[in-house]
Amino acid sequence: MNIILLHRDLRMYDNPALFHGTNAEEALVVYVYDKKYWQGNGKSGFQLKFAMDCLGEVSNNLKNKNIPLHVFEGNYEELKNWIEVNFPKSVIYMNHFTDIGYYRNDTNVFKRFYADQKRIKIFENFGIQTKNFNRDAWSFDWQKIMTKPILSEIKTSTPWSPKNIKLNGFEEFSSKLNLNDQMTEYQIGGERKAFELMHSFLEERGSGYALKMSSPVEAEFACSRLSTHIAFGSISLKTVYQSLLEAIPNSSFKKDLYSFKKRLHWHCHFIQKLETEPELEFSSMHPMCDKLRGDGDNEIIEKWIKGETGFPFLDACMQFLKKKGWINFRMRAMIMSFASYNLWQPWQKTSPLLAQLFIDYEPGIHICQVQMQSGVTGINLPRIYSVIKQSKDQDPDASWIKSQLPQLNEFSADSIHNAELAEAYKEIICDPKASAKKARETIWSMRADKDFKKLAQDVYLKHGSRMKRRA
Repeated sequence: MNIILLHRDLRMYDNPALFHGTNAEEALVVYVYDKKYWQGNGKSGFQLKFAMDCLGEVSNNLKNKNIPLHVFEGNYEELKNWIEVNFPKSVIYMNHFTDIGYYRNDTNVFKRFYADQKRIKIFENFGIQTKNFNRDAWSFDWQKIMTKPILSEIKTSTPWSPKNIKLNGFEEFSSKLNLNDQMTEYQIGGERKAFELMHSFLEERGSGYALKMSSPVEAEFACSRLSTHIAFGSISLKTVYQSLLEAIPNSSFKKDLYSFKKRLHWHCHFIQKLETEPELEFSSMHPMCDKLRGDGDNEIIEKWIKGETGFPFLDACMQFLKKKGWINFRMRAMIMSFASYNLWQPWQKTSPLLAQLFIDYEPGIHICQVQMQSGVTGINLPRIYSVIKQSKDQDPDASWIKSQLPQLNEFSADSIHNAELAEAYKEIICDPKASAKKARETIWSMRADKDFKKLAQDVYLKHGSRMKRRA
């Protein structure tokens, strides 16, 4: 008998573990719900709600194949014990995931136990390379993975149900969860929604993507909006990539699609870093950088995460993020840059708070991007975003800011951009120019150190991209 374990691979189409595992006459599909995992670093109920949207659709689709979905509640040690009591000769099928330390540590023991007994089959995920990893050949190997044939949907099975399984189905399980149904502006999960988004982007919405993706005003509709679906596996990255390659030749906006193609590559490039060095979840890529900032100021961090900094554009971005569970990349970078440079707060404290707001939280991408925007990688040049400049560039007439902060409707665009609102709005949390200047001087002083440069070279050899940039 085969047991197929689901985690963040909540789809029917191009799902290796599900495809191969259900080829047996007796196959048990199990979603593992561990409450402690969902309380882990950067996890939140918003993300769980999206996962349950996806899982509900998977459950219905499996029913149509005569395969019931079961939910195991507990950690992987408890799951192992349950399997050994009930199905001691079963073979485990699961896809690999680069995730937070809690999941990694929990599953590593589980995987070793079944590997020692030769009772587990683990399939690679995304373009992440877990075996024979070679950074110099990474891009070439990634391309090979992304162009492999896409697996079809699983076949309809002969009805089979083991006795005394004593696990809830999806409906019974989901009814026990206390999830917020008022998240009306959040994305809805599921494979059908993922394919709809992909096709609308490749056929229509992607026009102008290369320019519009920087603006919070336009990015909500001009971006693919597939990030959450890719993070929870309601569509495979390989499916998106191959659909993109098929769309490019006949597209009227090839430049935009090529820009999107580049970002699919970067997606895996960043996740690979966390896969290669799991310690990055809590430690700076460049070890000397952990000495930069102190323990942090909880009061300042709270004002930042609540969007109460006194800078209307930043605060508007935070309000938008809380409503939607998503905001475009440039604004994410600006939000994080402000916390790390202008407020000089340690990324280890701000990172999980921000991650909890992103429905599309992908640990490998988020953590590595946080470190980039905090100047602690050693291999990326520090970039300090000016909140005031971004405000003027992205929302010249301040109409978008006013849509998020209607209390500012009567104020001029200039006074909003420059955060010159006197007592009518919150007091600014810092001097933007002085704080940026101090941060820049501190960072570059450290980077000038001989030992810093030597360690930075080691970081590059382990994590640096080998892609040649266009002249």
